[in-house]
Amino acid sequence: MEANANANVEQKVLQYENFINEVLKRDLQKVMEQRDLVYEKISQYLQLKNVIHTLKDAGAQQLKTDVDLGSNFFVQAQVEDSSRIFVEVGFGFFVEMEHDEALRFIDKKTSQLTAVTEDLTKDSAKIKANMRMVLEGLRELQGLSDPPERRRRDVF
Repeated sequence: MEANANANVEQKVLQYENFINEVLKRDLQKVMEQRDLVYEKISQYLQLKNVIHTLKDAGAQQLKTDVDLGSNFFVQAQVEDSSRIFVEVGFGFFVEMEHDEALRFIDKKTSQLTAVTEDLTKDSAKIKANMRMVLEGLRELQGLSDPPERRRRDVF
Protein backbone atom coordinates (compact mmCIF):
# COMPACT_ATOMS: atom_id res chain seq x y z
CA MET A 1 0.00 0.00 0.00
CA GLU A 2 2.87 2.37 0.83
CA ALA A 3 4.52 1.74 -2.56
CA ASN A 4 1.25 2.73 -4.26
CA ALA A 5 1.08 5.92 -2.17
CA ASN A 6 4.70 6.79 -3.04
CA ALA A 7 4.01 6.21 -6.73
CA ASN A 8 0.94 8.44 -6.50
CA VAL A 9 2.99 11.18 -4.80
CA GLU A 10 5.71 10.91 -7.47
CA GLN A 11 3.08 11.18 -10.19
CA LYS A 12 1.62 14.31 -8.58
CA VAL A 13 5.11 15.81 -8.21
CA LEU A 14 5.79 15.22 -11.91
CA GLN A 15 2.45 16.81 -12.84
CA TYR A 16 3.19 19.91 -10.75
CA GLU A 17 6.72 20.20 -12.12
CA ASN A 18 5.37 19.87 -15.64
CA PHE A 19 2.77 22.56 -14.90
CA ILE A 20 5.50 24.93 -13.68
CA ASN A 21 7.83 24.26 -16.60
CA GLU A 22 5.31 24.02 -19.42
CA VAL A 23 2.63 26.51 -18.40
CA LEU A 24 3.74 29.02 -15.80
CA LYS A 25 7.28 29.63 -17.10
CA ARG A 26 5.97 29.97 -20.67
CA ASP A 27 3.28 32.43 -19.54
CA LEU A 28 5.85 34.43 -17.57
CA GLN A 29 8.14 34.56 -20.60
CA LYS A 30 5.31 35.84 -22.83
CA VAL A 31 4.32 38.55 -20.35
CA MET A 32 7.92 39.69 -19.98
CA GLU A 33 8.37 39.81 -23.77
CA GLN A 34 5.19 41.86 -24.15
CA ARG A 35 6.36 44.24 -21.44
CA ASP A 36 9.74 44.64 -23.15
CA LEU A 37 8.01 45.50 -26.44
CA VAL A 38 5.92 48.17 -24.71
CA TYR A 39 9.05 49.60 -23.05
CA GLU A 40 10.66 49.75 -26.49
CA LYS A 41 7.69 51.71 -27.86
CA ILE A 42 7.89 54.13 -24.93
CA SER A 43 11.59 54.60 -25.64
CA GLN A 44 10.90 55.38 -29.29
CA TYR A 45 8.26 57.97 -28.38
CA LEU A 46 10.64 59.61 -25.89
CA GLN A 47 13.34 59.75 -28.57
CA LEU A 48 10.85 61.40 -30.91
CA LYS A 49 9.98 63.88 -28.18
CA ASN A 50 13.67 64.82 -27.85
CA VAL A 51 13.95 65.25 -31.63
CA ILE A 52 10.90 67.52 -31.66
CA HIS A 53 12.36 69.66 -28.88
CA THR A 54 15.61 69.89 -30.86
CA LEU A 55 13.70 70.94 -33.99
CA LYS A 56 11.76 73.56 -32.04
CA ASP A 57 14.91 74.93 -30.42
CA ALA A 58 16.78 75.12 -33.74
CA GLY A 59 13.92 77.08 -35.27
CA ALA A 60 15.19 76.42 -38.79
CA GLN A 61 12.61 75.49 -41.36
CA GLN A 62 15.08 73.66 -43.61
CA LEU A 63 16.71 70.49 -42.40
CA LYS A 64 19.35 68.15 -43.77
CA THR A 65 19.22 64.59 -42.47
CA ASP A 66 20.00 60.98 -43.24
CA VAL A 67 17.01 58.77 -43.99
CA ASP A 68 17.00 54.98 -43.61
CA LEU A 69 15.51 53.40 -46.73
CA GLY A 70 15.65 49.96 -45.16
CA SER A 71 18.29 47.43 -44.17
CA ASN A 72 20.43 50.27 -42.77
CA PHE A 73 20.79 51.86 -46.21
CA PHE A 74 20.90 55.62 -45.60
CA VAL A 75 20.59 58.52 -48.05
CA GLN A 76 20.85 62.24 -47.46
CA ALA A 77 17.61 64.17 -47.57
CA GLN A 78 16.72 67.81 -47.39
CA VAL A 79 13.46 68.78 -45.72
CA GLU A 80 12.10 72.12 -46.91
CA ASP A 81 9.58 72.60 -44.08
CA SER A 82 10.21 70.85 -40.75
CA SER A 83 7.32 72.52 -38.92
CA ARG A 84 5.14 69.42 -39.38
CA ILE A 85 6.09 65.77 -38.82
CA PHE A 86 4.45 62.39 -39.25
CA VAL A 87 3.82 60.46 -36.03
CA GLU A 88 2.85 56.81 -35.83
CA VAL A 89 -0.43 56.57 -33.95
CA GLY A 90 -0.75 52.79 -34.03
CA PHE A 91 -1.70 49.93 -36.33
CA GLY A 92 0.73 51.24 -38.94
CA PHE A 93 -1.04 54.60 -39.37
CA PHE A 94 0.87 57.88 -39.43
CA VAL A 95 -0.68 61.29 -38.85
CA GLU A 96 0.85 64.62 -39.85
CA MET A 97 1.10 66.90 -36.81
CA GLU A 98 2.61 70.19 -35.76
CA HIS A 99 5.29 70.05 -33.07
CA ASP A 100 3.07 71.07 -30.15
CA GLU A 101 0.33 68.71 -31.30
CA ALA A 102 2.83 65.86 -31.54
CA LEU A 103 4.20 66.58 -28.06
CA ARG A 104 0.71 66.43 -26.56
CA PHE A 105 0.04 63.15 -28.38
CA ILE A 106 3.35 61.67 -27.19
CA ASP A 107 2.59 62.58 -23.58
CA LYS A 108 -0.82 60.89 -23.76
CA LYS A 109 0.55 57.85 -25.58
CA THR A 110 3.45 57.33 -23.15
CA SER A 111 1.12 57.60 -20.16
CA GLN A 112 -1.18 55.01 -21.76
CA LEU A 113 1.76 52.69 -22.51
CA THR A 114 3.06 53.15 -18.96
CA ALA A 115 -0.31 51.96 -17.64
CA VAL A 116 -0.01 48.90 -19.90
CA THR A 117 3.45 48.13 -18.50
CA GLU A 118 2.10 48.40 -14.96
CA ASP A 119 -0.62 45.87 -15.79
CA LEU A 120 1.93 43.53 -17.35
CA THR A 121 4.16 43.87 -14.29
CA LYS A 122 1.21 42.94 -12.07
CA ASP A 123 0.49 39.94 -14.30
CA SER A 124 4.11 38.78 -14.03
CA ALA A 125 3.96 39.14 -10.23
CA LYS A 126 0.80 36.98 -10.17
CA ILE A 127 2.48 34.31 -12.28
CA LYS A 128 5.53 34.35 -10.01
CA ALA A 129 3.25 34.02 -6.97
CA ASN A 130 1.52 31.03 -8.58
CA MET A 131 4.90 29.45 -9.26
CA ARG A 132 5.90 30.00 -5.65
CA MET A 133 2.62 28.49 -4.43
CA VAL A 134 3.07 25.38 -6.58
CA LEU A 135 6.67 25.03 -5.38
CA GLU A 136 5.50 25.26 -1.77
CA GLY A 137 2.86 22.63 -2.52
CA LEU A 138 5.56 20.39 -3.96
CA ARG A 139 7.68 20.89 -0.87
CA GLU A 140 4.75 19.88 1.33
CA LEU A 141 3.83 16.94 -0.87
CA GLN A 142 7.35 15.58 -0.73
CA GLY A 143 7.62 16.20 3.01
CA LEU A 144 10.66 18.46 2.70
CA SER A 145 11.51 20.87 5.50
CA ASP A 146 11.43 24.59 4.96
CA PRO A 147 14.92 25.90 4.08
CA PRO A 148 16.31 28.65 6.32
CA GLU A 149 15.77 32.19 5.06
CA ARG A 150 19.46 32.90 4.53
CA ARG A 151 19.85 29.82 2.30
CA ARG A 152 16.82 30.57 0.14
CA ARG A 153 17.42 31.89 -3.28
CA ASP A 154 15.08 33.39 -5.83
CA VAL A 155 13.79 30.74 -8.21
CA PHE A 156 12.61 33.20 -10.85
